[in-house]
Amino acid sequence: MSLDIQNVWPIENPVTIRAAAALPAAGAFDANPTEIAVAGVEWITFYFAYTRGGAAGGFDWELEVSPYAADLVGVEDWFNGSIYSAGAVAAGADTTSLVQREEQSYTATGAAVETFVVGPVRLAGTVERLRVPCQESGNVGAPGELHVVAVLR
Repeated sequence: MSLDIQNVWPIENPVTIRAAAALPAAGAFDANPTEIAVAGVEWITFYFAYTRGGAAGGFDWELEVSPYAADLVGVEDWFNGSIYSAGAVAAGADTTSLVQREEQSYTATGAAVETFVVGPVRLAGTVERLRVPCQESGNVGAPGELHVVAVLR
């Protein structure tokens, strides 16, 4: 017998990751990004809606995950996503590959609201919590408005 996950899942889809609001001033990241529980989730798809605050507006966002169901004292709780680049392979020599924390950036193409989708991103049931801190990175003197929702599967 199989069950439709939407009938048993404790979270309503879509989930609000960032309520529609202006980004923080002076290019600061969100001080308290919304945390969502994602234990057992295989996939997440993000839906962004951004309206620039002024010419050259844009924003950055980070995918931060935690293997812990709650913050632990004395332990780093949040981890940034990363990007990996394989090194060149040569016979008889070890290979050095590169890995670095990743931040993603979006620059508006016009003044009207712009929407786009990222994902699906595979979590593979290995993450307990997730959050998406954001910052104005284009015109930091005129922060734009950003709304982010996600669908979990």
